[in-house]
Formats: sequence, structure tokens, C-alpha cells
Amino acid sequence: MENEDTIRLLRECSAGVKMGVSTIDEMLPYIKSPKFKDVLYSCKTTHEKLYSEISEYLHKYDVDKKDPPIIASSMAKMKAKIEVAMHNSDKTIASIITDGCNMGVKSLTKYLNEYETANENIKSLVKRLINSEEKLIESIKDYL
Repeated sequence: MENEDTIRLLRECSAGVKMGVSTIDEMLPYIKSPKFKDVLYSCKTTHEKLYSEISEYLHKYDVDKKDPPIIASSMAKMKAKIEVAMHNSDKTIASIITDGCNMGVKSLTKYLNEYETANENIKSLVKRLINSEEKLIESIKDYL
């Protein structure tokens, strides 16, 4: 059995990746630029692969996945839908995605620091997720 920091870090990662994929799924139908859609599909694929790795570790350690908090998830979806309804543009969507990525990077970095005795393989996985979020931010700057 892994230590508590490893388990907690994995569970937070699980929730974060789910929220990221959910946001991408919510926004994809509204995107006009094919290139922008491709960037998001690519990021979604990366996140799904990372989620699969996270799930394997959680299964290995016999730990349940963590879902994003329902209120936070619902509020984020509602806010995004309102913004898109008011200003349906790639610029609006890029802004929503960038804000979400920044929140993800901030949270994951906080958890990395907080759960400092977590397994190094798990820390590496979290760093890859952070890197994916940062790459997405960089890739969509032209749409802001």
C-alpha cells in the first residue's frame, strides 16, 4: 500500500483531469476554427491517456477515483455556457479554457507541494499533466 500523500495526490489528479476533459467536451461544439478544435482534441487525448494511467494506479492501490466537486463543476459549466451564449466566439472559449488551465496548474502545483512524500512516479505523472495544461495555454494564445 502506498502512503497517504500518494493516494491523495492521485485522487486530486483524477478529479482535475475529469474536469479538464469535461470542459473540453463542453466547448468543442462551439469552436469555429478547425485548428483550434484540433488543438483541443489533441489535449483531450493526452488527458485521457493520463487519466488511464491515474486509474491504473488507483486500481493497483485499491482506491476509489475522486470526482470533481459537484458544485464547483456545475458552477463552472453554467458560467461557461452563459459566456458562450453571450459571446459565442473562439476568443471567449479560449479565455474559458485558459482560465481553467491556469486553475488546474495552480491546484496541481499546490498538491505537489502539499503531498511532498508522494511516490516519485506519481509526482512525475502530475508534472506531465501540468506540462500538458501549460502547452495548451501556449497553443491557444492566438485565439484570445
